[in-house]
Amino acid sequence: MKEWFVYILECCDGSYYTGVSNDVEKRMIAHQKGLGSKYVKKKGYKKLLFCKKCLDKSDACKKEYQIKQLPKYEKLEWFRKQ
Repeated sequence: MKEWFVYILECCDGSYYTGVSNDVEKRMIAHQKGLGSKYVKKKGYKKLLFCKKCLDKSDACKKEYQIKQLPKYEKLEWFRKQ
């Protein structure tokens, strides 16, 4: 059974991108190469800020949705509280 994660990274313009993956290291390499998502390709990858293990893919996607609903200044706090 694969482990799933929700993560947040910082883009070169200071914005945040939240996503899910079952291989975070591979996903970060894809983001660095501009292959991970259109948003990060446009904004540029700076660094991974936080990563949180989830119960399964469904749980990861639900957490991703919750985080994306938050204002920018609350997104990092969500990860710190987990």
